[in-house]
Formats: sequence, C-alpha cells, structure tokens
Amino acid sequence: MLPTVDFVGLQVTRLIIGANPFGGFSHQNSERDAEMVAYHTPERIHETWERAWAAGINTMITNNETPHVMQATRDYLSAGGPLQWIAQLASRPFPSMLEALDDAVQVGAKAAYFHGGLVDGLYAAQDGETLRQWADHARSLGLPIGVAGHAPQVHDWVDSLDLVDFHVVCFFNCGSLHDGQGDKFRLADVPPAAECVRRLQKPCIAYKIMGSGRLDPVMAFEFAFEHIKPTDVVNVGMHRGDKDGMVEENVETVRRILEG
Repeated sequence: MLPTVDFVGLQVTRLIIGANPFGGFSHQNSERDAEMVAYHTPERIHETWERAWAAGINTMITNNETPHVMQATRDYLSAGGPLQWIAQLASRPFPSMLEALDDAVQVGAKAAYFHGGLVDGLYAAQDGETLRQWADHARSLGLPIGVAGHAPQVHDWVDSLDLVDFHVVCFFNCGSLHDGQGDKFRLADVPPAAECVRRLQKPCIAYKIMGSGRLDPVMAFEFAFEHIKPTDVVNVGMHRGDKDGMVEENVETVRRILEG
C-alpha cells in the first residue's frame, strides 16, 4: 500500500484514482471525450479499480451524474470492492442536493464533496446559506463533507464560513468551463493554488495537477507533493487507453517521491 494519511477519519493513500476519463471528461476536445467513453466499458472500469488496489491505492473518486460510471460504482461496491469511495456530488440527477447526499450514503460513500462548478456559483452569489443546508444534511447522515472549487478565492470564502471538513483544490483555474467559455489552462494558476492548499488548515485533495494531461506526470507529481501539506492527497484520473500500465506507473512514481 502507498503511504496513507488520516483524512477526515479515513485512512487514505496519498494518491487517489479519479474518474474523469471514465466519463469522457478529457478537458481537451470532443474527439478525446468520445475516445475515453468508448474505451471505458464497465468491465474496464472495474479492471482499472482492481489494478489500482493491487498496485497500492485504497481510495477512488467518481461523480454521481455519469450513468455508466455510477452504475459501475454501485456494482463494484455492492460486490465488496475494497476501494473506499469519495463521491463528487452534483444535484442534477436528483430533485435536490439533499437527495443526492442520501443516495451517496446508500451506495456506500465514505465521504463526499460538492462539485466545483456548483461551489463556484455559490461563491459568485455569496450564497452561504445553501452551502450550510447541504453541509448540515451531510453531517446528519454522518458523512464527512467537502467542497471542490476552481479558484483560491472560492476556497478562502468557504473556509471563512467554517462549514465543511475538507477542500478539493483545482491546480488550474479552469472554472471558465462552467460559464460556457471552454477549457483554459494557465501555468500561472498553479502556484496560487498550491499556496491555497498550504493556507487552508483543513485537509485538502489537490486535483488536475497534470492540467488534464497537459503536463509531464513525474514533474506534476513532484511539484504537487513538494507544495501541498504532508497530510494532503492528490486525485488523478488515469486513462489506460493511452498506456495500459499507467496505473502501476503512477503508483511507482508516487512511491519513489514519497520515499525520497
């Protein structure tokens, strides 16, 4: 097993396997999206999780709104799959976020966080009351709860409200995607994001550390682990359609970095 940290009461490996490739969220182009969706049958998703566990990862993240990925998650957990699930929650598949939280607990989530696009919107509207209602319901279910966000100021605002247990910090301020302006990745965004992670006293998950495939993996892992807190973790999606041994290669890279 990779080194683990106590993350909101869970023992979590410092590398989590994400799921954007499973759902075709390449953040590159539509052709790349379609390629990822075609590759990721439920069988391949399950195989990827099995290989992640065998290589030394103990936690996965998937969203709750991509039907075939969510079904794969339900099937995996109901069959006793050993990876623990942290759910990324949107409310679109449900009447409200409260029902989304209920469903995540029923499926087997060990923790959850609200989608960055939603939290960006709450920040823009300065709507702390909605976030409070969501977080209170999560806590009533006994579910550790966090927020994602695409800019440091979003996380600073949430932190000032003291409503959540953890933060999921994007290394690239690509929130413009949620305004219909397309993906924008600027290297200048990375240092402020890393500073934000260190500034936040609560545990953090760093994500998009490779700029959705735009950066060299070794350099991205090295920078991330050198600049986040020792109690923080990173979440990385892995598309085995590009390289079958990607999961094992990423794990070994992280192991070398953490072992010094």
